[in-house]
Amino acid sequence: MKFVCSKTKIYEAVINVSKAISDRSSLPSLESMKMKLADSLLEMTGYDMEIGIRTTVAVRSDDKGSFLIDAKLFSEMIKKMDSDDILIEINENMQVTISGNSVVYNMMSKAADEYPELPDKRNCEKLSIPQTILKSMINQTIFAAAVTDINPVLKGELFEFERDRLNLAAIDGYRLAVRSESIKSDEEKKFIVPSKTLAEVARLLSDNDEDSCEIFVAAKHIIFEINGYLVYSRLIEGEFHPYKSALPKSCNTEVIVDRKELIMSLERAMLLISERTPSPVRCYFENGMIKIKCATELGKIQDEIRADMTGPVIEIGFKCKYFLDPLTKIDDDKVKLQMNGSLLPMKISPMDGDRFTFLVLPVRLSKEG
Repeated sequence: MKFVCSKTKIYEAVINVSKAISDRSSLPSLESMKMKLADSLLEMTGYDMEIGIRTTVAVRSDDKGSFLIDAKLFSEMIKKMDSDDILIEINENMQVTISGNSVVYNMMSKAADEYPELPDKRNCEKLSIPQTILKSMINQTIFAAAVTDINPVLKGELFEFERDRLNLAAIDGYRLAVRSESIKSDEEKKFIVPSKTLAEVARLLSDNDEDSCEIFVAAKHIIFEINGYLVYSRLIEGEFHPYKSALPKSCNTEVIVDRKELIMSLERAMLLISERTPSPVRCYFENGMIKIKCATELGKIQDEIRADMTGPVIEIGFKCKYFLDPLTKIDDDKVKLQMNGSLLPMKISPMDGDRFTFLVLPVRLSKEG
């Protein structure tokens, strides 16, 4: 079996597909990338039983066959080749020869007989979303998904189709991010997608307003079709937190502040905070000023920012990173902060509309010394 392929195209495909390959697996075959050659197309698959990525690359060949190969070593060999076109040959002993100009590499491959099948698109419900919209929705919420295994449901994001509206929600028990967008759809459906999958999906999505992402949803799995790639994933079973009930309908204190100024102030405080020196930022909202203080073993900071505010004075504390994260995802020059007391969540949102909403839980502050 042999074929000729473009160095650039096969290298890009290997890098993307290998994101779904596990270093260690109970199925040894899943530690390799599967290559399947047929009809002048090379199909490449990575799969770890939770997420799978597949694509095809056009090649010059009349042969058919399949094999497994070490994706990391293969990609490094391809990267070092000094020709635009590469000849790849696999002999009857499963030895792979990669050649181009004066460079010749050899490596071993394996039979693909025991490689598991990926889910099928057939019998799935099909949805379509513009890629730019889905990309921004994921990027503006994924940081609020949980990273621990305490509650598997929180390690994913809720996709909630409400006919002409799509909501994405992520929550980790300390903060909540919700992003909504009007879309053309008659669907009413919701499911939970692992954040690990969505990180790979976002990376493949384009910035072209004309491109769409096709989504195929079944009872236990989902497939994203993106620019020649198929991303497969299991869905997370369970009930997502009823996040809408957590969103406050009104507030006592409302603050409007320059987003970049607030980011810079919190980043100054972050210089003093680490896992070894954790400490909340102490925020005072009073008399048209936000006063920010933080003290750790490394030092202290005190800062002030002008703001427009209505309502009673509030002193409230937050984990600095949790306060900072949503501010970096909002594009508006100014943001709206809404509070109902020092022990209730703060709502962070853009000035206009309800496309993005973020809640962050405060921490109980000790008395200042």
